[in-house]
Amino acid sequence: MPNWGGGKKCGVCQKTVYFAEEVQCEGHSFHKSCFLCMVCKKNLDSTTVAVHGEEIYCKSCYGKKYGPKGYGYGQGAGTLSTDKGESLGIKHEEAPGHRPTTNPNASKFAQKIGGSERCPRCSQAVYAAEKVIGAGKSWHKSCFRCAKCGKGLESTTLADKDGEIYCKGCYAKNFGPKGFGFGQGAGALVHSE
Repeated sequence: MPNWGGGKKCGVCQKTVYFAEEVQCEGHSFHKSCFLCMVCKKNLDSTTVAVHGEEIYCKSCYGKKYGPKGYGYGQGAGTLSTDKGESLGIKHEEAPGHRPTTNPNASKFAQKIGGSERCPRCSQAVYAAEKVIGAGKSWHKSCFRCAKCGKGLESTTLADKDGEIYCKGCYAKNFGPKGFGFGQGAGALVHSE
C-alpha cells in the first residue's frame, strides 16, 4: 500500500505518525497516545518499556507473561505472588497434591519437617522461608495481619489477646479502656454506650 501521508506508520494503530507526536522504540514509531502496555494500558517511556517481537509491554506485565515462573519469582527480592497470569492468557496446570510418606522409619530430618509448626490463623504448616514469629507463635507472612482490619503487622506493631493478633489501633478500640476521656487523640472525649 502506498504511503501517501509521507510519515512513518504507528506500530499500534498503523496511522501516520508526525514528528511532534512521535515516540521511537526498537526502530518503530508510535504516537505518544498509542505507546501503552498491551495488557494493562499504562503509559510507557524508555525506562518502563519491554519489547517482545512487535508487542510492547510495561516491565511488570512482560515479566508475568514471559518471565520465569515458579517459587520465589515476584515483584522484588523474596516476594511470592499468587498471580498465575490468567489475565495474560497463560494456562496454569495444577500439580498433583503432596502426599506425605508412609515410611514408618522416616529419617530424623523427615520427622522434624513432618512435625513443623502450624500457623494459628490458617492451621497450615509454617516453613522457615515464610515464617514470622509474633505473640509467641509462628505465622505465615501472609497470615501475620490484624484480626479486625487485616492490616499487615510487624513484631513491633502488634498486640495479642486470647491467641489472636491485632494492630495497636484495633486493640485499643476493642479491648482498651472505654468511657469519657478515652478517644483517638490527646484530650478527645468519646461517649461509649
